[in-house]
Amino acid sequence: MFLLIAEFTHFFSFLHDPALEGSFLYVFAEQFHHHPWNGLRFWDLIQPYFMFIVGVAMPYSLANRQKRGHSQRQIRGHAVQRAFLLLFLGWALYCIGPGKIEFRFQNVLAQLSVTYLLAFLVMKKKPWFQIGFSFLLIALTEVIYRGFWVEGFNHAFIPNENFGTWLDLQYGGADLHGHWVSFNAIPTTAHTIWGVLAGQLLMSQRTAAQKLKILIIAGVIGLVIGYGLNPITPIIKRISTSSFVIASGGWAFLTLAFSYWLIDMKKRQKWSIFFRVVGMNPLFIYLFAHVGGAVFIEAILHPFTFALFGWMGTLTASILTSAIVLFILWYICQWLHKHKIYFRI
Repeated sequence: MFLLIAEFTHFFSFLHDPALEGSFLYVFAEQFHHHPWNGLRFWDLIQPYFMFIVGVAMPYSLANRQKRGHSQRQIRGHAVQRAFLLLFLGWALYCIGPGKIEFRFQNVLAQLSVTYLLAFLVMKKKPWFQIGFSFLLIALTEVIYRGFWVEGFNHAFIPNENFGTWLDLQYGGADLHGHWVSFNAIPTTAHTIWGVLAGQLLMSQRTAAQKLKILIIAGVIGLVIGYGLNPITPIIKRISTSSFVIASGGWAFLTLAFSYWLIDMKKRQKWSIFFRVVGMNPLFIYLFAHVGGAVFIEAILHPFTFALFGWMGTLTASILTSAIVLFILWYICQWLHKHKIYFRI
């Protein structure tokens, strides 16, 4: 979430300025931009991480609701309501910029509404069933893309000439410039299901060492299979190919393993409060930044920061302004956390 709100400040965009090309900052910042097509950068992992960590939280949330005496019907009804609210919010964000209704569902909230609901429907099943269902969705996507027959859209791994683009064109929501597709929600459901399995593992009676071992093994398997498939099925985030889903899932498992080892096993916890305050209000800060909160703050700061730092050059002043905007967004989360104000659906 911290990185997602950083995107709205354009901090990494300024670091990726052509004027810095060839420098360490430019190479570093490149990892904070999506790969144009076949390949995997760090920024391509942010959405899978988000989908995955939502899944990790789901078993804890379910257990908490059961402890409070909620019936299965109430829990199921709340899950459906949450999914539809996420879908509505995700769709509504696309209507704000142009000031008109646009039916597009490629953003993280709309995608999450689907992955969350599908993961919820199978989370009480045995682990083997959840794993099988996740790979069934991945395999189904692979078959559809490779076997799609409509002329002009029967090239599985070519931008704007694949099944995902064709599907979005049917309801007028195609992203022909960025090549993102709404159907990504189906294969990336695997990320949320795998997160649920990881959460169930962490809640189990296994020892900490056993939990860590399983997370690492799952992660390594994901990387080996995902990158191994790349020559056959290219790793493409923009259409969530099977190789991308599996490889990014592997990174999610390994990142959780490292976090579990550092925070839960080694008890190195104090530093995490900096990021935790953002994670406690993810929906609020994402929507606030998305609907113009970051732009509004930047507009207020710009005259002052450029007056103070303008002598360093426009690029440096822009980078410093973005850093200050990011800090203010973080401080809003910190203030909300301090006053125990949390926005949930």
